[in-house]
Amino acid sequence: MEILVYGIGGVGGYFGGRLANAGHNVSMIARGEHLRQIQKHGLEVESIKGDFKVKPKIATSDISEVPKPDLIILGIKSWQIPSVAAELMSIIGENTIVLPLQNGADNYEKLIEVLPEKNILAGLCFIVSFIEKPGKIKHAAYEPKIVFGENNNSKSDRVMKVHDVLDEAGIENNIPENIQLEIWKKFLFIATISGIGGLTRVPIDKIRDSEYLNKMMRDSAKEIIQVGKAKGVPLSEKHLEMVFEIINSQPKGTTASTQRDIMNGKPSELENFNGFIVKEGEKLGVKTSVNRYIYECLKPMESAARKSK
Repeated sequence: MEILVYGIGGVGGYFGGRLANAGHNVSMIARGEHLRQIQKHGLEVESIKGDFKVKPKIATSDISEVPKPDLIILGIKSWQIPSVAAELMSIIGENTIVLPLQNGADNYEKLIEVLPEKNILAGLCFIVSFIEKPGKIKHAAYEPKIVFGENNNSKSDRVMKVHDVLDEAGIENNIPENIQLEIWKKFLFIATISGIGGLTRVPIDKIRDSEYLNKMMRDSAKEIIQVGKAKGVPLSEKHLEMVFEIINSQPKGTTASTQRDIMNGKPSELENFNGFIVKEGEKLGVKTSVNRYIYECLKPMESAARKSK
């Protein structure tokens, strides 16, 4: 199988590395010094599941150098999807499968605005990994897992084919009964902690230990659930409690990647998290006052970060 991994950060680097290590023809799109080190020395992955090093079939920043792929895995940020999807148009074949793994609730919708709907799956992943230095990915925590499926939840031949490929590479994966519910469950957690983390600039334990901020987090999560339900996603009080069990179990000092981007003055997923909830709430007639407060407070910093990138 010809596989393209677009974006060789923590997510794309780990999963792309595993697929290459299993013997698949993996091409990688990367940038800058990270790309140069991969081209010279290969991609190094330090993992709690075992270290390895791979030489991808092709490592480039130029998509025209990539053979037409059977499977494209997107390891980019959700806000990058529209521009990357436009770039992918030139190499999408009749049966190419595109699998997004980004955080966010509307990545599938963003992709089908640009690419043929027949080529797109819905998906998400669980992993704690990052670029430790150019050419090296560090997988620091969590059993890596990909959850994916057809948007209509049918068990299609191509879904089972991707399942087999991931199995061969030793990547835990799951085809759920309702992929949209799984996407929103993760989104509920990540959107609840990310914006408020960026606003307060403290780790999650400091937020949850504050009675005021803990309530603010909970109220934000309730708004997200109401927006999801208005969109037909079967979220419930049970999912709210599950999210806060995860929040309460996070080690001291934990921060979310979007929070770190905000604190470092980088473009973040604010628009796709709290901003998305605010905009969808307006469309659907759902009040989102807590998410609006977080979003509007962070929006000027986000605008400045995007202008400077």
